[in-house]
Amino acid sequence: MSTRPVRPWKIAVTLDPAGDLPLFVQIAHALTAEIRRGRLRPGHPVPGSRALAGALGVHRNTVLAAYRELAAEGWIVSEPARGTFVSRDLPDPTPRRSGAAPRAGLPPRTAFDLAPGPEAHVPLARTPGALVLPGGVPDVRLVPAASLARAYRRAALRAGQGLLGYADPRGLPELRAALSAMLAATRGLACDPDDLVVTRGSQMALYLVARALLRPGDLVAVEDPGYRPAREALRLAGARLVALPVDAHGLDTDALASLLAREPVRAVYTTPHHQYPTTVTLAAGRRLELLALARAHRLAVIEDDYDHEFHYEGRPVLPLASADALGSVVYLGTLSKVLAPGLRLGYIVAPPPLLERAVALRSFIDLGGDQVLEAAVAELLAAGEVGRHIRRARRLYLARRDHFTAVLRDRLGDTLQFTPPSGGMALWCRVRGVDPVAWSRAARARGVAFQVGRQFAFDARNLPFVRLGFAALDERGLTEAAARMHAALADLRRPST
Repeated sequence: MSTRPVRPWKIAVTLDPAGDLPLFVQIAHALTAEIRRGRLRPGHPVPGSRALAGALGVHRNTVLAAYRELAAEGWIVSEPARGTFVSRDLPDPTPRRSGAAPRAGLPPRTAFDLAPGPEAHVPLARTPGALVLPGGVPDVRLVPAASLARAYRRAALRAGQGLLGYADPRGLPELRAALSAMLAATRGLACDPDDLVVTRGSQMALYLVARALLRPGDLVAVEDPGYRPAREALRLAGARLVALPVDAHGLDTDALASLLAREPVRAVYTTPHHQYPTTVTLAAGRRLELLALARAHRLAVIEDDYDHEFHYEGRPVLPLASADALGSVVYLGTLSKVLAPGLRLGYIVAPPPLLERAVALRSFIDLGGDQVLEAAVAELLAAGEVGRHIRRARRLYLARRDHFTAVLRDRLGDTLQFTPPSGGMALWCRVRGVDPVAWSRAARARGVAFQVGRQFAFDARNLPFVRLGFAALDERGLTEAAARMHAALADLRRPST
């Protein structure tokens, strides 16, 4: 890094050729700082591009690029036959006091009031060398990246077909057709492409459904413990939430029936295939009871089937939506768990009146999604590439589940009690003899992160459980994670000096 004073303008410009920012951006930032400090005042000339390039030892085109950037932002103006000058109408007021230091950043608070809102959903922190056991995240290293990249490139080159313009907010027809075929083949869910809307992940799907379905003050029943971002999406739509307990057989439908006998309920949100976070499957009798209650009370059932693809013993349980003949169930699915969280693709399957509302709402926040990505994934679905990926991932996740359960029983068998899940990507473990929150903090200090029961409780009570994801790490990483958890446990139990 070197500082080269520029003469005769007496501007100190520091360039770092090895820095993260391109040189022209560094030059633009340096000149902007001079204007903010008042050393270059409105109407004053700025260095000529040749002179500045020579003083800095860079190509003139680099300086011209910096000047184009400054002109586009309104900091400088060019006057024919005269030169380039600091703008008299700056985008940001220059400090009035001579020598005043520039503001370091944005104000720490607003000058106006904000409406009450939800707390941010903060994912498990990633630090260098840390092992994260996320509760429902796939191994992104398994994604058929080369095939996806080729398909994405082919789709991007179809710009003349409108894929880079505004699109149908229902989603690309080819992807809706491919999803419709997949749902019929794997989930017994008979739906036409027009019965389906593509979204940017299942969280957007839930947000749209909540906004389309609910009125302020509507009562919505949710699982306890359950998925907190879902609860927040429902609250944002104006819902009043009531908790329904979850046991070894899934959502307690007797508790739902008792609630319905007392007051009207607009909807129930449930994860019946692998309940989030407990991983249990809703028992057959309760599935029938839930559908019967929905029919009798005109109750909307929001079914979040977030990881249907990953089952390890026997055949997967079919969605509630596959047995719904009256239009009580709104079905949410995702490809983000199948492929990667960064590929935001979810979908809604529901009767036309709700879909129409969801599409109208989506048009206000997202005009058409990512057509290129949708086209690429549609191609991979049609070619069977996604199906092959799912089968490979399922085999690997099963092996990782078995390995992790064996390691945990060996290293932490006295502390963790669990039943290996029949599907999904995580373990739900009862903790004995130690506070899960304290253990989690000690584990983070050891470089391993996991979720604790309190994060899923309806009332934020300290549940004696942890949720340990096993899909995102290979067997070596899972072994090391268990060792770090064991070391953190020893740290907690070590007498303080």
